[in-house]
Amino acid sequence: MPDASGCELCSAPGGVVLWSNEHLRVVRVDDPDYPGFLRVIWQGHVREMSDLDAAQRSSLLAAVFAAEHALIDILHPDKVNLASLGNMTPHLHWHVIPRFRGDPHFPDPVWAARRGGVPVALPIPVAEYEQAVTAALARQMPG
Repeated sequence: MPDASGCELCSAPGGVVLWSNEHLRVVRVDDPDYPGFLRVIWQGHVREMSDLDAAQRSSLLAAVFAAEHALIDILHPDKVNLASLGNMTPHLHWHVIPRFRGDPHFPDPVWAARRGGVPVALPIPVAEYEQAVTAALARQMPG
């Protein structure tokens, strides 16, 4: 297993933890441009999807899809972006990002140059959003 020293996702939760089990956690990322941004993080320090066995990959992807489904049900975005890059943080994690026409980067990736749009506010208070996502994940994910 790779050395986890200095890994920001090993030493910190990576956001507000909304749901977790022994293998992974789903967190709300504090991003003012994308307040509904979720991250699904594998608990162990691995770099690639291929570092996981088939059951682990299936569990991780089930969490990614559950997070996507929760965002669609709660926020009704124009699109949801899913990305697993790990270039800056080589710890296996997926970004689940609700996108709206007119957001600061739409239709480009959130890491591209800004186009001048404005951040989209959550349609409900943050605490209510967090509770809704937590409930949705608890319904869709085992344990």
